[in-house]
Amino acid sequence: MKLSVKVDYACRVLAHMARLQVSGELAHIEDMAEVEAVPPNYLVQILGELREGGLITSRRGKKGGYALARTPDLISLFDIVTLVEGALLEFGPGTQGRSARRVAAAWMEVRSALEAKTREITLDKLALQGAEAMYYI
Repeated sequence: MKLSVKVDYACRVLAHMARLQVSGELAHIEDMAEVEAVPPNYLVQILGELREGGLITSRRGKKGGYALARTPDLISLFDIVTLVEGALLEFGPGTQGRSARRVAAAWMEVRSALEAKTREITLDKLALQGAEAMYYI
């Protein structure tokens, strides 16, 4: 399983919006692109998908911008990944062979664990204020 750059960018800009939500401030493309190091043209496409998927809202005009459609504690990594990529872990279990059922069951177990963990991690956890890594010498 390999997550795309698109998922990474989506998670980063949504975490950015979660930090802004506390103040009621709207996110702007230029700021998000700079702060989260996302190419602006690609960001526009990602924001369109997130809006169509119901994770964000947008407002046009001079005082426009983007905001989360729900509170950060109600948007999980699972929601983001499945919106952008589809299923977290896809596999096409074969029906042939002696071990096929055991192998398929193992992959189902992995998928269940992955889904459970990604449902636990929400934007409020990703967007903690002052959550920059601290290094002590």
